[in-house]
Amino acid sequence: MKPVRIEGKVQHAAPPVPAARPQPDPWHVSADDFPADGTQEEQLWFMLQYAILAPSPLNTQPWRFHLQRTQVDLRADTARALPALDPQGRALTISCGGALFHLRVAMEYFGYASRVQLLPDDTDPTLMARAWLGMHCETPAEVLTLFNAIPKRRTSRQPFVGDPVPEDLLAQLQAEAQTEGAWLQFVTDEAARVAVADLIAQADRVQWASKEFRNELAHWLHPNRVASRDGLPASAEGFGDWASRVGPLVVRTFDLGKGHAAKDREIALGSPVLAVLGTEEEGPLSWLAAGQALAKVLLRAHAESLSASFLNQPIEVAELRPRVLDLIGRGGFPQVLLRLGYGREVPPTPRRPLREFLV
Repeated sequence: MKPVRIEGKVQHAAPPVPAARPQPDPWHVSADDFPADGTQEEQLWFMLQYAILAPSPLNTQPWRFHLQRTQVDLRADTARALPALDPQGRALTISCGGALFHLRVAMEYFGYASRVQLLPDDTDPTLMARAWLGMHCETPAEVLTLFNAIPKRRTSRQPFVGDPVPEDLLAQLQAEAQTEGAWLQFVTDEAARVAVADLIAQADRVQWASKEFRNELAHWLHPNRVASRDGLPASAEGFGDWASRVGPLVVRTFDLGKGHAAKDREIALGSPVLAVLGTEEEGPLSWLAAGQALAKVLLRAHAESLSASFLNQPIEVAELRPRVLDLIGRGGFPQVLLRLGYGREVPPTPRRPLREFLV
């Protein structure tokens, strides 16, 4: 997929958002239902169903969309910010970048050039991007692969098997990140892998010692059998079905950092690949680039049967973040720490229906 093209501002009248469309299960969206004979506004509405399948911290889904004919504004939903985990809004902005990349892929899959303006209004920091349908174009083969991966991509918190990841696939993932203005570096030296795992464990202990962090995490945890459309089931924090009923209370009340540190360290060391995705610069534009690069890497990885999840704790703890760079031996700004490997299929995290994201 071609790198994003920055365009000048465009102005459109703002018709009302189309009403009363069918609302499928977000993860069961099918390209067969695309309204090929509909208006471009209806087509863009359909494409947004792929944007909302992007990953986000604690599955907060922190984005909103303002649809106007052939144009859509992507906004950060600051009501879903995580001030304890993400005080700068870096992870929130990265998440919005992921949603934007999914939208770009959907546009090109359905035969339109994707045109995007990042941060189009200096006076409105919640306006992440403005995207609109460009000219009709042929769908590149690369886009077919990425698009088909969108509704199948998962975040796997399960241990991976020990099978090595081919070097040529790792090189391909690095190239994918570079096309979106980011870098991807793998932690290959065994001593560095152990040091990164130790850093993850240290960050776990720091975070869990914070009452504000525990309260925030508890807010986004739900009993396993509750049909919530956002947040995480308590099983993600190790609670069984019965215990999950009191999971949020336990998380809010007790410092479980020691146990989580040991578990995450073991998971990190058992992962075939540890990787850091970063940018050369810091700030909202770089965070959006990181989000788009991350989305592309995750989709490409899934297309190659590779699972992924995040161990971002050392980047979330401000005093530990610089040490990530020391361990990988490069400059820039680390944005995401992730693990890659092969594992069993896992269910998706829940998603709200598209209508709840529309402004």
